[in-house]
Amino acid sequence: MNLTVIPLTSEKKDGKFCFFEELQKIVENSRVVIKEGDVLIISSKFISNSQGRILKIEKSKVCEKARKIAKKFNTNEKFMEIVFRESDKIVGGVAGFAMATTNGILAPNAGIDKSNSKGTKIILYPNEPYKFAEELKRKIFLELNLHVGIIIVDSRLMPARIGTTGVAIACAGIEPTKDLRGEKDLDGNPLKVTFQATADNLASIANHKMGEGNDLHPIAIIRDSECELTNRQIISEEMIIPYEQCVYIRSFSS
Repeated sequence: MNLTVIPLTSEKKDGKFCFFEELQKIVENSRVVIKEGDVLIISSKFISNSQGRILKIEKSKVCEKARKIAKKFNTNEKFMEIVFRESDKIVGGVAGFAMATTNGILAPNAGIDKSNSKGTKIILYPNEPYKFAEELKRKIFLELNLHVGIIIVDSRLMPARIGTTGVAIACAGIEPTKDLRGEKDLDGNPLKVTFQATADNLASIANHKMGEGNDLHPIAIIRDSECELTNRQIISEEMIIPYEQCVYIRSFSS
């Protein structure tokens, strides 16, 4: 069977709402049926909206540390206060952007921006995305008696590439990577370090159909992906490589 991506259309949401009820409404209005083995790809911003994770920039109280970071990278102090507060660590930056990590994911301004929100507001990362994905997976099983995978997707810039691609910031019910070490390539050479980023690959495929603008496709169903579903709980460390092992970070810090 061929892999299929089914984007689902939603109304624009501006305030907090019950995600599962909205999911049921979207599925019903789209006239599709979630099936056993499907993988649901969900926009991180849509989840953040459901959690009320929206802040007004002007209400930020700027601490001295954030003020210094804003000055260093020539950016808005109130916005940088939010970036500083929401990030685990700020590792560098350029004018207008602080390179920061959130839940171990490296991104400009900790993945926070003003897209899909009014100019005076910003949408933050979802709260506890792995927990959210796991609870949604269990809810679907309890209510619909279906085993599915859940991937929360966000857009990312890739080093030295134009444009954004989808990346999985959390997942549940699906093995996020596939260990290919010990297998052989086409010439019979053993693979020594290769992992296939299953969750990221599916996130990017779905992101292409979900769109980046005013498409209103916050959810997509991937069908017949042939990925490995699992009942075990996924943790963030499974999708993160330590900085000392990352060739990009090692090369820039040397």
